[in-house]
Amino acid sequence: MGEWTPNTYFDSLYESDRDLERVAERLQAEGMRDISVAAGYGRLLTFLVAATGARRVLEIGALGGYSGICLARALPEDGRLVSLELKREYAELARENLTAAGLGDKAEYRVGEAAASLEELKREGARFDFFFIDADKENYPHYLEACIALANRGAVIAADNTLLGGKTIDETRQGPSARAMRHFNQTIARDERLQGVHLSAFDGLALARVLSGMPD
Repeated sequence: MGEWTPNTYFDSLYESDRDLERVAERLQAEGMRDISVAAGYGRLLTFLVAATGARRVLEIGALGGYSGICLARALPEDGRLVSLELKREYAELARENLTAAGLGDKAEYRVGEAAASLEELKREGARFDFFFIDADKENYPHYLEACIALANRGAVIAADNTLLGGKTIDETRQGPSARAMRHFNQTIARDERLQGVHLSAFDGLALARVLSGMPD
C-alpha cells in the first residue's frame, strides 16, 4: 500500500460495500469512466439524508448509480429519489445497480438535458428536501438556482467537485467550468437565501441549507 493520506486512512476504517463495488465493476466492464463521488463523501450523503429526514431527493447526474445508492439507502420506506441523467446508457446502468442493491423501487430516472428536466419538475410543482449536484460543471450556477426554486424550506443542497482538481483556486485557469465553479462557490458562501459551508477533502464538496422556499 502507498503512503497514507487522511482520506485513505479514514476509508480504511470502513468495511467493503458490495453494492458500491458493483458500480465500479460495471462501469469498468462497460468501458465507462468512473467519476463517481468519493467514498467518504458517499457516506456523508447517506448520513445527511438520514439526519435531515429527507423524503424526496433530487440528484443531478446519475452516472453508474454510486451516489444514487448512497442517497436512496437512507430514505424512509415511502421516500423517493428522482435522478436526472443526460445519457440513457448511464441512466439504465444506474437503474440496474440500484435494483441490484434492493433500491430500484425508490428511484425514478429522467433522461435528457438537466435544464429541461428541471423546468419540467418546476411545472409539475415538485418539491424536494435534499439535492445532490454532480454533473456538467459549467452549469452549476444554473443548477443551484433551479434547486433553490424546487426546495422545501430547510432543504439541503450538496455539490461535488467544487475544487475541480485545483482549477478553481488557480486564477490562471479561466475556462468556463472554472469560472462557473468560482461563481457557484461564492454563491454558496454569500447568498442570503442559503446557509453554506465548503469541505476541502477529496475534490471539494459544498453544502447549503435553503433558508427560503416553501414550508415542508
